[in-house]
Amino acid sequence: MSAITTRLTRSSLLEVLGQDFIVTARAKGLSESVILYRHALRNALIPVVTIVGIQMGHLLSGAVIVETVFGWPGIGKLLADSIEARDIPMIQGCVVFIAAMFSIVNLLVDDSYRFLDPRVKYGEKLCLILDYVLGIRAFLLE
Repeated sequence: MSAITTRLTRSSLLEVLGQDFIVTARAKGLSESVILYRHALRNALIPVVTIVGIQMGHLLSGAVIVETVFGWPGIGKLLADSIEARDIPMIQGCVVFIAAMFSIVNLLVDDSYRFLDPRVKYGEKLCLILDYVLGIRAFLLE
């Protein structure tokens, strides 16, 4: 997981460092660290955040196999045991929980785009929903 993220970060950063706004920032006389962290890395992290969000979904789906094989307690082992026992309400609860976690991760990924790229604007209604459901947007801004 970290190797893919590191490779993607490097390739995305190299692509962003060749763009015109980086040349303009260098022409303005900004230091390399300011250019790298404030301008380039922020734009390079957009595809990285997307891939990390997708990988979180794979981690949730892989929990069933890993926890069953190694006998670790968790939602995956609970789901596998419930399938063996044919406990339908427990299976439904586990599936709903995993789906809710996947949806929350995707919502966080989509919301993080606004912090990484100032060009991304969402409607005010979506921002109110994010504030109400998650309650973390104000925390991230502080």
